Amino acid sequence: MKLQLELYQYVALCHDIPEYNLKFGDVAMLIDYVTHPSGGEDGYVLEVFNAAGDSIAVFTVPISSVEKLPNDAVLSVRSLAKIVS
Repeated sequence: MKLQLELYQYVALCHDIPEYNLKFGDVAMLIDYVTHPSGGEDGYVLEVFNAAGDSIAVFTVPISSVEKLPNDAVLSVRSLAKIVS
């Protein structure tokens, strides 16, 4: 069982989330916990901010989709291109 992280901390995504154009390693804030309605893996509600601090996405992922930011990590900046449908 994966250890539950604390609310309002920054976490790193463990995989891409194409519907929001987010990539492995992008940073999000953990804002809530959710219990799986039918006994599957519980989840986290995440909020992602742009470099100016504006909220750009709020979504739910399974607990295994994020990890605590490592102490030896360096944050970087990349353009969040619009998704063309």
